Amino acid sequence: MKLILGIDGGGTRTRASILAGDKLLAHAENGSIKRLRVGAEAAETHLRALLKEVYAQAGVTGVYAASVGVASASMPGTAEWITAVFRDFAVERSEVVGDEVIALDAAFHGGPGILQIAGTGSNTIGRAPDGSRESAGGWSSHLGDEGSGYWIGLHSLRRALKAHDRELPTQILEKIGEIWGTPGLDDLVNLGDSTPGPDFAALAPAINELAEAGDPVAVDVLRQAAADLVEFVLLVRAKLRRKHAIADEVPVAWTGGVIEHMTLVREAFFAGLHAAAPLMPVGRESVVSLEGALWRAKRLAETAG
Repeated sequence: MKLILGIDGGGTRTRASILAGDKLLAHAENGSIKRLRVGAEAAETHLRALLKEVYAQAGVTGVYAASVGVASASMPGTAEWITAVFRDFAVERSEVVGDEVIALDAAFHGGPGILQIAGTGSNTIGRAPDGSRESAGGWSSHLGDEGSGYWIGLHSLRRALKAHDRELPTQILEKIGEIWGTPGLDDLVNLGDSTPGPDFAALAPAINELAEAGDPVAVDVLRQAAADLVEFVLLVRAKLRRKHAIADEVPVAWTGGVIEHMTLVREAFFAGLHAAAPLMPVGRESVVSLEGALWRAKRLAETAG
């Protein structure tokens, strides 16, 4: 029986599973393999450690087919270095695709649909019945990624500073100061403005807690995050209808901790989509992107004969 490997290379952590047919042999997790986030050396160290662990759990020394989804798949050199590592681990056939590709296939198994990704970063991808794709957002943490964990952390700080100038109530600056260990506001600003700078996405859980406690600035940020995510889905829906003559509603799926773990965002996301398109099917559970990587690895093994 051919062994297959699926890898989901997220912005914060990387997950891998090995299957023999439909039987799960092993599952392991490690740090991010996204070079832009952690650097080339750390990314390769994480991938090698992950493969070593998942192989040890499965009791294998190689696999027949592997599919890995990673956010930086389109960056020059990404596919090459991952493929080179795979050769060292006796992977016979492999592919490196974007994280949105494995998430789409986890949700729709090659069929049409719209996927909203809202984790460390954000992206919205739609696939037409003929396989062609449309997208919106996903323009990196510095230039876009509205509604993402990074965006929530960064814009909470920005809005909290405006609230401070206007003497409006918020606990955000105090909370971020505790997390960053900055004794004063000047220290906080200097750290926030430094290069490469702190991990703004890591602030998102604390912002969510403040929003749940009623902090007005935190609530406004999460409401804006949900509105941006709704807007992206509707934009991709409009592109599919206009450019691909799709009259029927296509289903919507989602993945990522922002929607999954932030109740205010999730409820506003569902409500916004229902108000704009009442007949559009929207999944109620998060897509598990790793399942898409495994589905693609199975297809890769089958097409190889």
